[in-house]
Amino acid sequence: MKKAQWWTALLGAGVVVAMTAGAGVWLTQYNALEVDPPAHIEAPQALVNPVSSDAPLDPALSANLSKLVDAPALGNFGIQVADANTGEVIFERASTQAMIPASSTKMLSAAAALLKLGANDVIRTKVLQISEDTVVIQGSGDVWLTQDRIKDLAAQIQKSMPQVSNVLVDVSAWPGEKILPGWDPQDVDGGFVAPLEPLMINQGRLGAATGDVPRSHTPALDVAQALAQQLGAPAFGYTQQAQGEEIASTQSPTLERRIELMMEDSDNVMAEAIARELDADDPTGATLATLQEAGLDTSGITLADNCGLSLNNRITPVLLSQISTKAVQEEQLRPLLATLPIAGASGTLSDRFAGMDGRGWVRAKTGTLTKVAALAGVVPSSSGHMLSFAMISNGADVDGARKGMDQVASALRDA
Repeated sequence: MKKAQWWTALLGAGVVVAMTAGAGVWLTQYNALEVDPPAHIEAPQALVNPVSSDAPLDPALSANLSKLVDAPALGNFGIQVADANTGEVIFERASTQAMIPASSTKMLSAAAALLKLGANDVIRTKVLQISEDTVVIQGSGDVWLTQDRIKDLAAQIQKSMPQVSNVLVDVSAWPGEKILPGWDPQDVDGGFVAPLEPLMINQGRLGAATGDVPRSHTPALDVAQALAQQLGAPAFGYTQQAQGEEIASTQSPTLERRIELMMEDSDNVMAEAIARELDADDPTGATLATLQEAGLDTSGITLADNCGLSLNNRITPVLLSQISTKAVQEEQLRPLLATLPIAGASGTLSDRFAGMDGRGWVRAKTGTLTKVAALAGVVPSSSGHMLSFAMISNGADVDGARKGMDQVASALRDA
């Protein structure tokens, strides 16, 4: 998120100064983000200081939430709300029920990666010379390649190899299936996922850098082709377990930036790539093991993938809420908060919370599949408490469930 984007998104008609002042304090305190003050607007000094978290929550909160979560539009519904500073559970309903989570699964993948790798982790991709006229790009999980980075690799290679005839790509780093169980192969052409290969340009998108555009069926081969074109090499292809002299390399964005990009559009390929940094052979197992080692409750959880595309995933609201709570409390996970979309302002929440009090305050990960909706994140209450929450709805119309969840999150803001 750009430094001033928060204010630009919120300083519109009907947005009061008190709201933007409070939001700025919250972001700085909990998300380590620097936020420019709104131009030409002077907020009263008293509004800049957040209320102590010792102040009582609205005593009517539990009754208000009970009424909201009983709405038929939410279908089979599970929720947990906690005081993120203390971990005290404030409200819950079916919170230990393992439900289809959709893309809220990405919260698990992001949290596990931050816990094990750290926010500054990067992926280094090497180019090897294996013969007089042949180079190999060693795929190591970087699906964030761009055309500019390909051009830079070509420039590096040409310094030591003026003539290249063959460009190969080594995909042995990811030995598993390319299309996971529970995925629809048509989702490749639909733009939701690409075959899982450890090297891609723009996550395998065809003709665009972002969005749900069709994806390549051979994303790693496309990297070899792009580099071959830059080098003027007539041939390109696949290889396995290549060995040779390193003559060029490129580095991915940091893990924190990669998670931010993943969360912005809820990108499934990015989620799977991030998880494979933990363990390319068993990314789902490594994810759960890492979370369990961190003291999070993984009982009843089933992960068929790391992105949430599979209907075979099962996650509890408890675990999602605990991740948000831990992110508030512990510095290692805190970067996760800064990557979450802002209600009514960014990412998958940009068109949500219209006319609701949670707009501009809620930061959360969404989840959407047919008859599945989820929302998990944090919101500062008006009484000064930082609240973590997680909600999952199964078996209901998505639009109705989303609206109901937005109302619940807004009630937390009002508490």
